[in-house]
Amino acid sequence: MQAARNPAAPLRHLDLTLVLSTVGIAAIGVLMVYSSTRQKQGTAGLDPAFYLKRQALYVVLGVLAMTVVAVVDYRHIRDFVPILYTGAALTLLLVISPIGTSSRGTQAWFQIGSFQFQPSEVSKVALVLALAAVCAGARGSLDTPGLLVALGVAFVPMALILVQPDLGTSMVFAAVVIAVLLVAGARPRHIAVLSLLGVTAIVLVVQLGMLKDFQRDRLTAFLDPQSDTQRSSYNLRQSQIAIAAGGVAGRGLFQGTQTNLSFVPEQHTDFIFTAVGEELGFVGGVSLLGFFGLMVWRIWRAAVLARDQFGRLVCVGVLAMLVFQIFENVGMTMGITPITGIPLPFMSYGGSAMITSFMGMGLVLNVHMRRFS
Repeated sequence: MQAARNPAAPLRHLDLTLVLSTVGIAAIGVLMVYSSTRQKQGTAGLDPAFYLKRQALYVVLGVLAMTVVAVVDYRHIRDFVPILYTGAALTLLLVISPIGTSSRGTQAWFQIGSFQFQPSEVSKVALVLALAAVCAGARGSLDTPGLLVALGVAFVPMALILVQPDLGTSMVFAAVVIAVLLVAGARPRHIAVLSLLGVTAIVLVVQLGMLKDFQRDRLTAFLDPQSDTQRSSYNLRQSQIAIAAGGVAGRGLFQGTQTNLSFVPEQHTDFIFTAVGEELGFVGGVSLLGFFGLMVWRIWRAAVLARDQFGRLVCVGVLAMLVFQIFENVGMTMGITPITGIPLPFMSYGGSAMITSFMGMGLVLNVHMRRFS
């Protein structure tokens, strides 16, 4: 009733296109997670719908998180950014302590019963908010002191994540930093220097042995996939085979040979796009990317229409976070980008990443809904 009486009421400006495209992608993700795990689970005598139920639960929790974030005025959220940022940094510090859980050479999780919580995922949203708050005062022209403060804000979580070590998530953070600084008014030479420093840092991380051997190998396998088909490049070769096997129309839902025989390692997480490619084919893959494109356009539109600089930078940060992950994840399944373990937003199995992505959507909806208030 309030929305009907007040033209500026936030609910009147809810972006249903963004909501439906996001939930639609997540629904496809639930289906593909089930497709890529049901056969393996059944063969092992386990519940074939185990991952289906878990992923559906994560989507429901994500939608709830999106709703909560969208309801609270983002200008009020800005007041709590220092607390949110400090909390995120503390969890990143705690996860590399003895109370954190290590898996496959990376100590990045807290084990809570049968669930795992990954602080680096939630820290993405905290970084977006912190950078937007710091840069909003620049008013379109970010000077050197302001730039250094923003870089200092980004350095703390990125350094803690590299200690885990998790180069993939650090790369996502770097993409967010560059995008926000660029829109905030950083000079082109500053961006060029930062990009050069970022590339140099990646090379040093690899060369100085900060990564585990398997992490370094899969990061560089795409440069020469024929040289090591049995170890580091096995994922890549099986991924390419699965996508190619789908052809134009795909082999049909639940009919993928590579998927049913579990030839693609980690298919329900990092390589979920291969299940789409094999079972739904080129048509299914392009359709999924079309949904992503629609989502990206609506986020960009929200940034353009934002009432203030803080809201605009928040949208840009979320946009950079999602676009980089989509490009990197889909690209690594095809061999055009290195394998870094970055999940495909709203598609890959996992609670922390799913809820974080939905929280990002909540922030975008929040800014869009309040552009007249």
